[in-house]
Amino acid sequence: MKNIIITALLLLTGIAARAQFTEVHIQASGLTCAMCAKSIFKNLQTLSFAEKIETDLNTSTFVIIVKPGASVDPDQVRKKVEEAGFAVAAMQLKGKFEKTPIAGDGHLSIGGNTYHFLGEGSKELSADATLVLVDKSFVTDKDFKKYSKLTKMECYKTGMAGECCEKEGVAPKTRIYHVTI
Repeated sequence: MKNIIITALLLLTGIAARAQFTEVHIQASGLTCAMCAKSIFKNLQTLSFAEKIETDLNTSTFVIIVKPGASVDPDQVRKKVEEAGFAVAAMQLKGKFEKTPIAGDGHLSIGGNTYHFLGEGSKELSADATLVLVDKSFVTDKDFKKYSKLTKMECYKTGMAGECCEKEGVAPKTRIYHVTI
């Protein structure tokens, strides 16, 4: 039985490699003028995976167009916004998926990061999909509390792999990003 579980996890990881994020959508909070947006824009340009940055001053949003084949690090994006003196109010990762299975309340590796799908049944992602990050650093406290009702796994509270994740083959203390579709 243990071998079957390990084989299934390896297959999921191999299939996950056929997923690629193409855009990161960020809504920043605390902006009051064009100079605020320019500060964030300049910081986001330094991200190694950013090919191009688009901005919308009316909605305080930024779109990072991801270099083909590059891995996205949501924490790096958040840090760049915070270094400019602002906070992330929302973040979405848009990508292309090729027959990528996800399990309800399960983990999946995409681009070297581990994503935990909350409130999703088992299904297959094909074509374009948008993942909404719902970790504490990416949503309001009210929304964080709302999303916490979608899982009983301890990793949601800490953002790090716990015993719940280790049962699925995730290494201890691995950063876990929590998402919905």
